[in-house]
Formats: sequence, C-alpha cells, structure tokens
Amino acid sequence: MGNSKEISQDLKKKKIVDLHGPSLGAISKCLKMLEETGTKVSISTVKRVLYRHNLKGHSARKKPLLQNRHKKARLWFANAHGTKIVLLGNVWSDETKIELFGHNDHRYVWSKKGEACKQKNTIPTVKHVGGSIMLWGFSATGGTGALHKIDGIMRTKKHVDILKQNLKLGRKWVFQMDNDPKNTSKVVAKWLKDNTANVLEWPSQSPDLNPIENVWAELKKRVRARRPTNLTQLHQLCQEVWAKIHPTYCGKLVEGYPKHLTHI
Repeated sequence: MGNSKEISQDLKKKKIVDLHGPSLGAISKCLKMLEETGTKVSISTVKRVLYRHNLKGHSARKKPLLQNRHKKARLWFANAHGTKIVLLGNVWSDETKIELFGHNDHRYVWSKKGEACKQKNTIPTVKHVGGSIMLWGFSATGGTGALHKIDGIMRTKKHVDILKQNLKLGRKWVFQMDNDPKNTSKVVAKWLKDNTANVLEWPSQSPDLNPIENVWAELKKRVRARRPTNLTQLHQLCQEVWAKIHPTYCGKLVEGYPKHLTHI
C-alpha cells in the first residue's frame, strides 16, 4: 500500500494538500497522480494523509458570492459589533424557501478547523424561485418566535402587517433584518421608529452572519426527515418543528456569535 510518510511527501510536492477545499473528486485526482509516479494506494490512505495535514472532510457550506465592497462592509460589521450584539439582545429575522421535493447542490470538501465558512470551502448561491413555500420568522436568545407563511410576493405593506402581528419590540431589543428593498423602505422604517425599535445596521450579501440561518437549516433537516407529501403538509410540519426547536439551541448560537465574527 505504500509508506504514508512517503505518500505525504509526494502529495506535498504536487501541492495536493494545499488545494483549496479538496473534494472527493480531488482525492481521485490524488490517486491518479500517485499512480503516474508508480505509487498505488487506497482512498483511505490518501484520507489519512489529508487528516495528518489537519484537513477535515465535510459538506461545503453555501455563502453568497462576495465582491470587495461586501467584504469590507462585513469586516467593518465584525469589528464594530463583536460582543456588543450578545449583550444588547437581538431579534434575528429572515425569510427562507422550503422545498417540497428539491434538494440544493451538495459538495464534500476538506478544510482545517475554523475554516468551514471561508470562501474556498463554500458554494456561492443566488436567490431563485421554485415549487416551495416561503416563510418569514425570527429567533432570539430565548428561542424561536413567530413563523409566518408568505403567500405571493411580500411587498412593503404585507411586510409591515407581518411585523405588526408578530413583533413586540422595545428599546432593550435590537432588531435585525437584511437589506432587501421592502425592509429598507420608508414605510417599514417609519413603523420601526414609531415602535421604538433599534435596528441593527446590516452588511449586504451576509445571510451567513445571521444566526437564524442555522435555525433554518435545523428546521429544514427535521422537516425533510418527516418526508411531507404536499405543500399543506409541508407548512404544517414547518410550524410544528419550528415550535419544538429548543431555546437552548438558539441561545448557544448567539453565545458563539462573537467567535463566528472572528472568522470573517
């Protein structure tokens, strides 16, 4: 099977262990390159070498494609807030699409500890529509809040109605929402001001900085395991599962937020 130390040196010479986010396909490439030099090894041997170089295999996380202006805004956000976000107490809001049958792109990558969210280990995403339901919800340190199904396009008036129905904010809370036009409209801004809501300034193209994204992922995982067969059942399961997500889970996400910001 070959000496793993020698294999490690061969891989390092060919810069295989320096590849950005090597996938299972890259492992096959490693095997082929080694075979060309007369070294025949198994996939498990190559994996052990990757482990030895502190590379860990996992599914690639999805992040928006960032331009330089987005990166600068995200860095400013991380430096400006840090632990203050946890101390103030935030209400994190967002929308998400829950698919009935479809599955998003899946890719397996290898990365070092603490680098799972780096661009080289993620899959760029764009917004799209499809056979699904749209949900708006919020969470905080104390757990999940309301979960609202959006019928049709959520325009400004509908958004204000949802806020009126589901949010009871005061000056002690900081409300987070992204920079979608309906969120930044004058009508929504006026409602938030009239209700003495502190709004967190948010960098564009940064859903991955929102802890509720982890809650959405947990929701989708649990709902997918239940295998709903129609949109009505999908909505019912989403409401049921959302209400059962434990406050401790949400609390730990917020507690770990300052550490998350250090990886930007």
